[in-house]
Amino acid sequence: MSVRRNLASAASALLAAALLTTGCAGGGDTDSKPASPSSAAPHGHVEGATEAAEQQSRLLLGDPGTGDTRVLDLITGKVHNTARRPGVTELATDGRFGYFHGANGTHVLDSGAWTVDHGDHVHYYRAEIRDVGELTGGTGTRVRSDAGVTAVTRPGGRAGVYARSDLEKGTIGTPAELPGTYAGAVVPYAGHLVALEKDGDGPAKAVVLDRSGKRVASPQAECDDPRGDAVTRRGVVLGCSDGALLVAEADGAFTAARIPYGENVPKEERAGEFRHRAGSTTLTAPAGRNAVWVLDVTERAWTRVGTGPVVAANTAGEGAPLVVLETDGALHAYDIADGRETTVTEPLLKDAPSTMTDPTAAPVIEIDRSRAYLNDPEGKRVYEIDYNDALRVARTFDLDMRPTLMAETGR
Repeated sequence: MSVRRNLASAASALLAAALLTTGCAGGGDTDSKPASPSSAAPHGHVEGATEAAEQQSRLLLGDPGTGDTRVLDLITGKVHNTARRPGVTELATDGRFGYFHGANGTHVLDSGAWTVDHGDHVHYYRAEIRDVGELTGGTGTRVRSDAGVTAVTRPGGRAGVYARSDLEKGTIGTPAELPGTYAGAVVPYAGHLVALEKDGDGPAKAVVLDRSGKRVASPQAECDDPRGDAVTRRGVVLGCSDGALLVAEADGAFTAARIPYGENVPKEERAGEFRHRAGSTTLTAPAGRNAVWVLDVTERAWTRVGTGPVVAANTAGEGAPLVVLETDGALHAYDIADGRETTVTEPLLKDAPSTMTDPTAAPVIEIDRSRAYLNDPEGKRVYEIDYNDALRVARTFDLDMRPTLMAETGR
């Protein structure tokens, strides 16, 4: 692999990690040496991991054609070879673990990079990359996690809940099977599980369960034709035929609020899979062929941004541009407030139009607080984009495989 970039960014990142204190602000301890066996572990300590001063982003990559998988460390620029996964069709992540879905099961890979959010401060960790094992349920399985559990919803709607601590130790563990059947993913949130319970041929009903599957709240909300979900700081967003349903918790009580489109939207133009920056309350989803939906969860409002033919879209939110890969192979930036196109790059991908015929092979845009990442399967590369600098290509990572599947961890 060759990496074309300015080495200063990597050097500064490594220096910052070397100077990191082992405790949190307020403790007054600036000693960066590891704790001795007899000393107390510092606040935020994670056994077997190294704490860093900044987010330790890594990209999980997969090629359904060959089964090749890789982990690209965005701090060092190093590519780690990982085991081949023949038959892999989908890739998802919860910010640390990668879930490679295939016809016969879902392989779990620990990317060795994650963030622990304590609310008023965060901890960033890096550790060894390692295989964890196989979950039951292959293509079409939905995996959602929080700090305590990982919920796996299989095709057909049955779900099981795995202890997160087992995955962190490198084992799958035994799931607690939930008693119901659900439409869409079961989503861990606020110490509970948010789900859409199937109700025959009628609309699914929002329910809140404890971790064993016992219903503890029914927010009295329905969701017709559910599709897509996202966890935000404002609650869980569930996509429905008329817009979205926001399930939120406050002081132990759960409520559900509708966020309607405000118009009759044809099925092919409704929001499906949501994409957003982790922690952001601004979600994106294609709105048919030539537009993108932007959902501001805080304001509970949809904005439809007209674009060219859409392949992929994402935004960092909070005043950042909407970044869209269109079928001309170029990235386009749009001002979300007025829909104006502000920037367009030279074509970066040569075959973007062909991906429209096979959604599983379509490139994606991963985005974090400072950079966006675009995979180029045909070119065997990944672009790092500075979306705050006119979509400037900051780095290009050349690979020895087709990165058709991509997901960012460390967030």
